[in-house]
This record gives sequence, C-alpha cells and structure tokens, in this order.
Amino acid sequence: MMTDTTLAVILAAGEGTRMKSALPKVLHPIAGLPMLGHVAKAVEAAGASDIALVVGHGVEKVRDAASKFLGTHKTFVQAERKGTAHAALAARDALSSAPSVVLVTFGDTPLITADVLGRARDAVLGGAAVAVLGFRTMNPQGYGRLIERDGDLLAIREDKDCSPDEKLIQLCNGGAMAISGRLVLELLDKIGNQNAKGEYYLTDIVELANEAGHRAAVVECAYEDVLGINNRAELAEAEQIWQQRKRRAMMLDGVTLIAPETVFFSYDTVIGQDTVVEPNVWFGPGVSVARHAVIHAFSHLEGATVDEACEVGPYARLRPGAELRRKAKVGNFCEVKKAVVEAGAKVNHLTYIGDARVGAGSNIGAGTITCNYDGYSKFFTDIGENVFIGSNSALVAPIKIGDGAYVASGSVVTDEVPADALAFGRARQVTKAGRGRELREQRAAAKAKKV
Repeated sequence: MMTDTTLAVILAAGEGTRMKSALPKVLHPIAGLPMLGHVAKAVEAAGASDIALVVGHGVEKVRDAASKFLGTHKTFVQAERKGTAHAALAARDALSSAPSVVLVTFGDTPLITADVLGRARDAVLGGAAVAVLGFRTMNPQGYGRLIERDGDLLAIREDKDCSPDEKLIQLCNGGAMAISGRLVLELLDKIGNQNAKGEYYLTDIVELANEAGHRAAVVECAYEDVLGINNRAELAEAEQIWQQRKRRAMMLDGVTLIAPETVFFSYDTVIGQDTVVEPNVWFGPGVSVARHAVIHAFSHLEGATVDEACEVGPYARLRPGAELRRKAKVGNFCEVKKAVVEAGAKVNHLTYIGDARVGAGSNIGAGTITCNYDGYSKFFTDIGENVFIGSNSALVAPIKIGDGAYVASGSVVTDEVPADALAFGRARQVTKAGRGRELREQRAAAKAKKV
C-alpha cells in the first residue's frame, strides 16, 4: 500500500517594498521567529514530507535564514516576477516528484496553522483536485470572492471583476491552497497571462480544474489564519494576534498569567503547569520554565532555563546560558548570564552573575558582581555550596570560592578562597575624631567666598 505524501511549496520571492526595509519581508520576525519560519513550522506539522522554497528578493539572506529553521528542503529561484503561478512553477523539479498533495503557501502569512493546512490536504485526498482556503468577512471589499455552487468551488473572482451580485459574497480567497499532485503540473501549465498585468495567476487554477472535469472545494478558516503581511503596521497586528493565541494556550495548559495582555512570549517558550507569571514579563527565544515557578513583574528572560519552584524577579534579567536549578532565586535588579545557579541558591538583589556557578544553598549579597571580562576575554567564577558572599563584593575571575566559605562585605576578592575560610578583601577603616566637622566648616567657607 502506497503512503500519501505531501509537498509544501512556500512562495517567498516577493520584494516587500512596502516594508521599507533592507531585510527581506519574509524574514521580519513574529515572536522572535521570521515569518517564513512560522509558515515552515505549520507545513511541517501538517505532514509535509518535502518542502520547496521559492525565493527571489534577498535570495542569499533568505537561504541562510531558512537553513536555520527549515528541515530538509530545496530552494528554487524565481528570477522574474510574473505572478503566483509562475512562482509555483519555479519549483517544477519538486512538483514533478509525484507527491500525493501539493500545499501552496505564502511566506508572509505567519499565522497559518497546521490544522487548516491539514484540512485542505484532506480535501484533496478525499477527491478534490484543488482545495482553496477561504474566510468570511462582513467587509469583503478588495478581496477575491470564492464563487460556489452546490458546495463546489467554481472560480475565484477578483474584486474588480465581480458583478454586483458577486460583490455581495462574503466568502473570500485566503490565498493558500492544496492541489492534487497528479494534476498540479497539468493545471499550472494551462494558466495563461491574458490579463492587464500580463501575469500568471494561481487563482486561475480553479476554473481550469472545473473545465477539465475536476472538482474544486473550499476549506473555511479564520481571517487571521491567512492574514498576509505587507507593511510594519500589519506586522504589529500579526504579532498581537499571535501573542493572544499563545497567552490563551498557556492559560489553558495550566499557567497563571495575572495580566495576560502585558506578557510577551517567543515562538518556542515553554512554561510548566502551576507557574505564575506576573505583569510585564518578556520571554525571548530559548526559554524553558518548569512547574511551580514564579516569574515576578518586569522581568526579562532569554535563552534561559528555570527549574521547578524557582523564583525570578521582579525586575530580573536572565540572559542566554542562565540556568536556575530547583528552588533557586534570582531577585530584583539582578542579571544572570551564562551561569548556573544551583538548587536553593539565592541571588537576591542588585547583583550581576556572569560566566559562573553558584553552588547549592549559597547566598549572594546585594551589589555583588563577578568581574568576568578584562576587555579581551571572559573568565569563570566558581562559587561552591553553602557559600555566603557579603554585600557589595567584587569577585575577580578566574577565581574559586570553596564550599562553606564566607566573603566579607565590601571585599574585592582576587585569590582563591578555600572551603570554610573567611576572606577579607578591603582596606582597614581609619577613624579621625572631629575631622568631619572640620571638613564641613572648610567647605562651607570656601563656598561662601564664591558667592
């Protein structure tokens, strides 16, 4: 028995001039991932075993970026812009590989979901030659209309070509479609360019399929699923929709968001059940938070791992490589970078820990910094278990503080501190009786002379 195969053709050759950017349009990010990456994730989740990426403007940038988030794929170049059907045919070699279904999607529709693509694919596997994604709107002006009869799709009519009755149709073309792999080249090769722009329109495939005696169908989806991005305002709109979807999904999965509209996630953010996220928290790419943690308000996390029952913030920053183990705490106005804070350790406030290990049960006092950079290279600070670092201390790396050691407040520590030792790294205090009063009198007199 033969297995059904799905080829996804992602059209990403547009110039995106309305973005007014040196960056190709499809590489502008939503939730930390280029729009093209969101589309790629959707087609892969919908079961695409092969991906053909059609590129044009900024070809090298798009190729380089795609290699980072696309699985196995082939890249094809549309050297001239002659319409969407012409773009799809740029991937002729992939189309000729005899897939069961071809999904044609666009690299600037980042909110497309695997579910709607899967339903379009299933419609083709169920007998349709073409299945077009469509959405309903109370204000269809400007959109292509989907002309149906008895449940079959007869044509896609551009707004300017609609009759008065057709203009009343509220079912509109979403752009993406599934096409029978057996018929795809036959139908695409029949598309002509007898139109005002002299371009080859993919939408003509519906009428051609009907003329050849095949059936076309509509798969309805939400407007947001096929929202195309043409400028920065629409990019912001898509970001907002994506965040709303993610927030809802998080809460339904058991995460408490006290003020959901103020929390921002990245495409790969993972948070465990019974974790509480307070207002105004930003999760950059690469963040994983386990169960029963608390992320306090105004914290910023990126490339960080937070274990069970940890506490972060408020006003904390976890930078890439930060790893908090069970019941660790990083408090207010602290920054942790490329460092492990082991189980039960506390970095409570006003502290920088970079390129370091903080051993289990240790306590790092306020104002402590690991001096990890000499202007040229980074060095490691190893703080053992159950260590107490007094407030306002500077630990000059490379350095090791042994288990159970104490560092006195205000110390600058440059040498290794053995286990259970007490280290002082500060000048001895000198007190001169009455000298404070004399200084005040001298300075007051000097100031009076200037008036």
